[in-house]
Amino acid sequence: MTIQGWTLILVFVAILIALAKPMGIWLFALYEGRRTPLHTILGPVERGFYKAAGIDPNAEMGWRRYAVHMLLFQLAVLLFTYFVLRFQDVLPLNPRGLAGFSPDLAFNTAVSFTTNTNWQSYSGENLSILSQMLGLGIHNFLSAATGIAIAFALFRGFARREAGGIGNFWADLTRVTLYLLVPICVVYSLYLIASGVPQTFTTSVDATTLEGAKQTILLGPVASQEAIKMLGTNGGGIFNANSAHPFENPSAVTNFVQMVSIFLIGVGLTWTFGKAVGNPRQGWAILSAMMILFLAGTAVIYWQEAAGNPVHHAVGLTGGNMEGKEVRFGVAASALFAAVTTAASCGAVNAMHDSFTALGGMIPMFNIQLGEVIIGGVGAGMYGFLLFAILAIFVAGLMVGRTPEYVGKKIEAREVKFAVLAIAVLPLVILGFTAVASVLPAGLAGPLNKGPHGFSEILYAFSSAAGNNGSAFAGLTAATPFYDGLLGAAMWIGRFFMIVPALAIAGSLAAKKVHPASAGSFPTTGPLWIGLLVGIVLIVGGLTFLPSLALGPIADHFAMTSGQLF
Repeated sequence: MTIQGWTLILVFVAILIALAKPMGIWLFALYEGRRTPLHTILGPVERGFYKAAGIDPNAEMGWRRYAVHMLLFQLAVLLFTYFVLRFQDVLPLNPRGLAGFSPDLAFNTAVSFTTNTNWQSYSGENLSILSQMLGLGIHNFLSAATGIAIAFALFRGFARREAGGIGNFWADLTRVTLYLLVPICVVYSLYLIASGVPQTFTTSVDATTLEGAKQTILLGPVASQEAIKMLGTNGGGIFNANSAHPFENPSAVTNFVQMVSIFLIGVGLTWTFGKAVGNPRQGWAILSAMMILFLAGTAVIYWQEAAGNPVHHAVGLTGGNMEGKEVRFGVAASALFAAVTTAASCGAVNAMHDSFTALGGMIPMFNIQLGEVIIGGVGAGMYGFLLFAILAIFVAGLMVGRTPEYVGKKIEAREVKFAVLAIAVLPLVILGFTAVASVLPAGLAGPLNKGPHGFSEILYAFSSAAGNNGSAFAGLTAATPFYDGLLGAAMWIGRFFMIVPALAIAGSLAAKKVHPASAGSFPTTGPLWIGLLVGIVLIVGGLTFLPSLALGPIADHFAMTSGQLF
């Protein structure tokens, strides 16, 4: 580890903290439905959408109606994407004549992008321009906007008093897309183009190598897809190498900007929550807990990757572990990127996680298994973390001997049951599906490596799918009907079986009175509360996943230190 590496990490955190309030202010305006400077230009567009769809944006929805509208919308765009992928060979904007996807691969990919997972069982180069921009590009915006809309709904549950509604799904979705995601991505795309990222409908260009051979270099509308891929924590790459490809990530500067953009909306939502409940310190407390978890994980990854592989050291290859890493970025930037993308359910990678050391690869996996609540996906990380906050305040209430209260709302049996139900979804899917894949011949045919590392490849895949991350231990061959189907089911369950309980909690809380804090209330803004939040997240994650991690990366680590590689 070096001073330069730690400086990179600390500057990254400092910039995020500085951006939390400005981004939070903009998000709060959208949360309240207030005018922004962009309404002068985009207001008529927003009203035109509502008029064309016959929607009254001021009509409040109860949690059940909010959930039904959201689910029907997700199903509709999933079916649309499935159709585009299946028939891309006969649809326009396919100059390379690429074949349509098989039924199982089209299903897996459509579910993947609908759920903001962006898992890719295919190579990015196998998509036509139409499939990339229309089939998948719309999901990069709409799945991200859906996550933020759900976070807004839960915020209203905590903030409102004896209310029957938690907002309007269509208004939330439209405003977030129109006034947040699209404007930032326009500016972001122009920056990427200026930095050397291609943006063209030309699919390829021929070049002559130094040896005189002809090489075909693929191009495409990369910059526009890259911007929303990062900002919306989507992660799906146009190229198979993802953000290790110089056309997606040309330099160390763009690499840093991409990492900041992955976390940008997530950190802003913490401030928005504090403002919504009338106490910004609540948001800062949540952000502090997230950053403690993030820095701890980043430190372990950096330490392990900088230490390198003892098996390589024994034969004279000293230094950090550079296998699977881009020399343009090195160990520190690769370790930081891995921590960011798995803490934020983004899934973009600038290094191959399968090539990390055993413990260096375990932390990205564990970040996902914690529920991706360390900043998390846009919106999803915040409402996921609030589920842990409900569980933490319930434990605190038991300690002080009174009904637990959080930001003025009494947390009772109904809210705790829904929170536990939502938190339990990921372990059930990850461990259950991993167990199935680890014993069936179709599942065992997937891993490239044997032993504990092969098990880690399977465990990582289902962690990534159920956690809606999208990154992978790339040694797993997942483009099979078995894995396409099972991973697709994991992605759908991991997304929506968590969202619906969160909306139920929002509806329950919105109907309650606000109780002012008293001498017996547990303080939820100080160091004790931050420590409790960190502890609950780690204890729940550790108790749940430690046995499986012991079979995979931990066993792999001890084998590596004894000189055995898989």
